[in-house]
Amino acid sequence: MNKTAVFVSLAGVLALTALVLGLPPSPFPSPPEDPHGASPVVGNLRAQAEMSGTLKMTARLSHPYIPPGTSELFATVDITGMEVPGARRLPVNLALVIDRSTSMRGYKLQQARQAARHLVSLLREDDWLAIVHYGSDVRSLGGLPATPDNRERMLQYIDDIWDDGGTNISAGLQEGRAQVRASGCSGCVERIILMSDGQPTEGLTEDADLSTLVRDIRTGGITVSAIGVGTDFNEDLMQGFAELGAGAYGFLEDAAQLGTLFQKDLRQASTSVARDVSLSFTLPQGVRLEEVLGYRVKQEGRRVTVRLPDFSSGQTERVVARLTVEDARVGSPVHVTELFLSFRDLRGDKPMLYAMDLGAQVTPRQEEVRANQDKEATVYATRALSAKNLTLAAEALREGRKEEAKGYVARNRELFEQAGEVATPSAVAADLAEQQELLRDYEQAGDDASVGAAVKRSKSKSLKSFGRLGSTY
Repeated sequence: MNKTAVFVSLAGVLALTALVLGLPPSPFPSPPEDPHGASPVVGNLRAQAEMSGTLKMTARLSHPYIPPGTSELFATVDITGMEVPGARRLPVNLALVIDRSTSMRGYKLQQARQAARHLVSLLREDDWLAIVHYGSDVRSLGGLPATPDNRERMLQYIDDIWDDGGTNISAGLQEGRAQVRASGCSGCVERIILMSDGQPTEGLTEDADLSTLVRDIRTGGITVSAIGVGTDFNEDLMQGFAELGAGAYGFLEDAAQLGTLFQKDLRQASTSVARDVSLSFTLPQGVRLEEVLGYRVKQEGRRVTVRLPDFSSGQTERVVARLTVEDARVGSPVHVTELFLSFRDLRGDKPMLYAMDLGAQVTPRQEEVRANQDKEATVYATRALSAKNLTLAAEALREGRKEEAKGYVARNRELFEQAGEVATPSAVAADLAEQQELLRDYEQAGDDASVGAAVKRSKSKSLKSFGRLGSTY
């Protein structure tokens, strides 16, 4: 296995940069030396930077120029998996875990069976598939390579799935993990696709216990994607499964769309280019990270780390962080944050590390601050802020506080109108239209089913607005 780590960093040339641009030396420690002698790629301190490889990282500050004293700004980071034209996709080792509790009776289970049959038709002979279904108990067809004969066995097994019992999600996940581990699929991408239409009623039923189980599955190298069907499942729990499992989350009101989501998840798994992806913000003295909008974080001293999903070819995810710069002084450029992107390159099977240093200039002229405000970063930050309001709106709607929920959406309209003044009205026209659609959705939510659907649509929309662009179906 090639263990070369490639470093993309500014640290090695900051002294020369300081001589040329008059910048202060970097407040960040140098990256560790590469024991295999890889040459780092270097760049300059700036408010926007880009690096490309297996993953492409583009970072920018909302305010390249800031006033003296204390000010707030946003760092937005886009990460995209490389396109691999003509490349042969990776074989997959899948466990499809299907809820067959009594609430799935009729149309939903019929559509789940049809979607599973479609998934089988998409597999190649070097792919492996285990089919797991759960109610109160769990049953399974062990993982098999998708040869013609085995595909016939899989299809027959799918046709024999019937509704029965409660909703034992933990048993389904544990069996899915066991089947993936028992597979003979060498060098395959390992993935569980979980589908459910309800709340866990048997086995592990506490959110914390189920989340721990998914975290353990991920630690063992298996990615977990979660698809919720209908209006009765716990969307926060299923979204958490996808985040902790480094997979994708999907919400479907109509089970007829299951085949499309199964196909999309298969594509993500089979075109994977990177896994174990994490983005870290390292902060110098005088800079405070207020929040990473919409993501769980781990903080160690002055470094905050965000875990990201596995990346497939062409997949993009965005991270938006809100920062406060204190005691900025004219004539002294501000090192705002150093970014580290670490991941395992699946095409070369080696660890990778990128780093870049973002900074802003300090000016006493407010017109210079406004004139140089980054339009795209401002719109991205506004979308992430709107997602916070949308999450609060969904909870208020669920609890029967409809007017409060509509108030959060009205605040979002104000945010986007302000962003349109910085960018252009056309840059936020679609966002404003979405807020208007949400208001209509809330107005029409009159019974439990329509309220549940509106809540789930809002929370799914908020995930995308936070930046989970490729991992939210």
